[in-house]
Amino acid sequence: MSLVRRGSVFDPFADFWDPFDVFRSVVPAASTGRDTAAFANARIDWKETPEAHVFKADLPGVKKEEVKVEVEDGNVLVISGQRSKEKEDKNDRWHRVERSSGQFMRRFRLPENAKVDQVKAGLENGVLTVTVPKAEVKKPEVKAIEISG
Repeated sequence: MSLVRRGSVFDPFADFWDPFDVFRSVVPAASTGRDTAAFANARIDWKETPEAHVFKADLPGVKKEEVKVEVEDGNVLVISGQRSKEKEDKNDRWHRVERSSGQFMRRFRLPENAKVDQVKAGLENGVLTVTVPKAEVKKPEVKAIEISG
């Protein structure tokens, strides 16, 4: 395991309270002049359906070989990767650079009902979809007790 320096990025659209104790970590982008930290905090949607927890991340221009999806510590989903910087030619003259590059890492603490051994991931049209199935919640067995007297 490599040592990763983590920092925080202000996210004005983040929820104030997270019932699943989601913690975010950011791997800083490489320190060259053109790398931008904007890609470091990849935006990820998390929705819960009756069957699964579904995570969707917009990763345009990222190949599936450049993305890792892992479960660590038994219940922490880690989505990480890197978008490489475009090769520059000495004869090129840039007028504007708005697309970001660099590394990203996001971590999500999964709830107890997540089946972490059945996680599936797919990357299609620049959207990474990670599906974590949910275990069926067993309804408590109710036993009627006869009242004497």
